[in-house]
Amino acid sequence: MEIRAINTPLLEWTGDALAIGLFEDTDSILTGDMAYLNEKLTDTLSELIEETEFKGKVNSSASTRVGSKKSIRKIIIVGLGKSEELKLETLRQAAATCGRLAKKERCKTLGISLPICDNAEATTAAITEGIELVLHQDHRFKSKLEDQGPDVEKVELIGLAGSDEAIARARKICSGVILARELVAAPANSCTPITMAETAEALAQEFGLTIEILEQEDCEKLGMGAFLGVAKASDIPPKFIHITYKPEGTPRKKLAIVGKGLTFDSGGLNLKPSGSGIEMMKTDMGGAGTTFGTVKAIAQLKPDVEVHFISAVTENMVSGHAMHPGDFLTASNGKTIEVNNTDAEGRLTLADALVFADKLEVDAIVDLATLTGACVVALGNDIAGLWSPDDDLAGQLATAAESAGEKLWRMPLEEKYFDGLKAMHADMKNTGPRPGGAITAALFLKQFVQDTPWAHLDVAGPVWIDAENGYNNAGATGYGVRTLVNWVLS
Repeated sequence: MEIRAINTPLLEWTGDALAIGLFEDTDSILTGDMAYLNEKLTDTLSELIEETEFKGKVNSSASTRVGSKKSIRKIIIVGLGKSEELKLETLRQAAATCGRLAKKERCKTLGISLPICDNAEATTAAITEGIELVLHQDHRFKSKLEDQGPDVEKVELIGLAGSDEAIARARKICSGVILARELVAAPANSCTPITMAETAEALAQEFGLTIEILEQEDCEKLGMGAFLGVAKASDIPPKFIHITYKPEGTPRKKLAIVGKGLTFDSGGLNLKPSGSGIEMMKTDMGGAGTTFGTVKAIAQLKPDVEVHFISAVTENMVSGHAMHPGDFLTASNGKTIEVNNTDAEGRLTLADALVFADKLEVDAIVDLATLTGACVVALGNDIAGLWSPDDDLAGQLATAAESAGEKLWRMPLEEKYFDGLKAMHADMKNTGPRPGGAITAALFLKQFVQDTPWAHLDVAGPVWIDAENGYNNAGATGYGVRTLVNWVLS
């Protein structure tokens, strides 16, 4: 698909479908801002608005045929809400609506005219992201595709000429989001620790990155007892993956991104029962999927920041080798853990990954994980939880997420709640009481970072959706890639 920015006047644009964004006050728009439209096109818009009772509400839309012997076949209008509340995310969502409708109406060429928000480059990037992400379809595992009509082949962003660099940048970021989507969507018999390692090696080779893959024996030498305790029951060997992006010259900062990489989580001997969503536990490597997607984006954008991407990848399975409830594990920083629930395995793998990252002497560490159902109960499916003892780092991530249109909410690190993790004969248990479960999970992780500024993102809710929403189609969303890219670039 070709995406380009042009300055062709609306009256001179030719193609299958012309999409125009309208604010809630449509009457003033048609008599004011849209006064440059010719009479016939204005009449068409007026009739469409009247017939569909279009109010310009955010994410609303309508379309109609223009008629024969015209330079365009269809008109699409999308609602932008109130003009004073316009945000880049509004434009992303509007662009996605345009793309979805154009595909449905079997259009090969699409022109989009939306107002500028912030500046032309930011506007162009937002529209590009909305289009690119909504038109991504994952058909890898389909034996036969339904006839869904032609693909959208060309998208022209009207009034934004000179923003080609913003388009290219946005598409690089979207390529990372799409990689994350495809990793998370792949079934556990396709996406394994071995194939994850192969994906990491392919990324490193394609973009000239440094890669280190620690095998089980290497992890044993480093004392990664928490990670290896989880891996014991699987027939597939664990892989501890460390990819490093280094800029030319002296890096401005050094950062680490750590992603939970459970390619399947059965729950272990605390087996997930029917109705627990066990069939969806292929998504439990959502943190690692986002980490790999961020690798792909950062490697193409080439910022002046050194970034370490880390994931302890394994399965949590059931066998005669499985860790038992009640077992004691020793993490690589020497802390001992009583496993009172084998289904709280992600934090065990992250423990050793965080110790590893902390030893790299970076300026900040961010981990992200599909860690707790408790976070979904607290914040729902659309919002990730953010925990950090560092106000500055938490603020950076909040700003990065706001710019990306990815929702997160800072949660408390209530130190008193750690009392619920204290064990009789070990340093801590891996789970605490049911109340505040997402908070105690974050407090557990905090024990494995010393002085480095650190933040934890619980992304259990937003990594997957069951029905299309905005620029996300049903399935994996690639949540977090754009937030992390913004954070690194800032």
